[in-house]
Amino acid sequence: MLRKVAHELLLQSGDSTSRVLPVKKVAENEYQIRFEQAFSFQADSLVNTTQRILAKDPLSSNYVVTVLNSSESGVAYGYAITQNKKDDIVACIGRKQPKAHYMINIKFKSTTINTVKNKLLSGGLPFLAFVGVVFLLSAKWRRGVPVKVDAGIFTLGTMLFDARNRKLVINEKAIDLTGTETRVLNIFASSPNQTIERSRLQKEIWEDQGVIVGRSLDMFISKLRKKLEPEPGVSLVVVRGKGYKLEIMVKTDH
Repeated sequence: MLRKVAHELLLQSGDSTSRVLPVKKVAENEYQIRFEQAFSFQADSLVNTTQRILAKDPLSSNYVVTVLNSSESGVAYGYAITQNKKDDIVACIGRKQPKAHYMINIKFKSTTINTVKNKLLSGGLPFLAFVGVVFLLSAKWRRGVPVKVDAGIFTLGTMLFDARNRKLVINEKAIDLTGTETRVLNIFASSPNQTIERSRLQKEIWEDQGVIVGRSLDMFISKLRKKLEPEPGVSLVVVRGKGYKLEIMVKTDH
């Protein structure tokens, strides 16, 4: 997605031939977009393009953008986007930045698993509701649904799915997910025990990249299955001729 942001900025500047260089990780949760040639950009176009593209990823609701001018060794432009629009910091909209060799740093603000746990522990009734869900996981199996305990965070059986930080947590052990695995699982967690058609998954995950490869979906489903194995009540099943379904079963004494 970061490369897509860069690609659109170059097209908007009239450059359809120069390369977007490999994205570089410069710090924890911070990445740098680099360009082969100098270009100019409109501040509002950068803000709108970044928001539109990153809005498709549940992990990208809080971030800070810093545009560096490599020739002047300084900050040319910057802004911050948050979940609450009133807290956004966006200035100098409408100004055109002169042609220069720019680098764009995007730092994502992550909510850690510990923060979520602390919020649950201090949340009174929400925490009791969460404990109630876990308590239900005893004795016989029955069909269940994910419980959304926070923005982008679901319980899948006894497993915690943290879409923001791309992790599955079970028995206090974290399992890392890739960005694509997170987006795929987020679709299933939002529609549990329902068949999701292959065409929908391919469209929502890969269409914006301009290429849809059928086998890619099967590969990511297979990888997700292995990562969900520690939770016996959760499985990704094939619905022949249609697509896939995230089946969630919980235990009950009844």
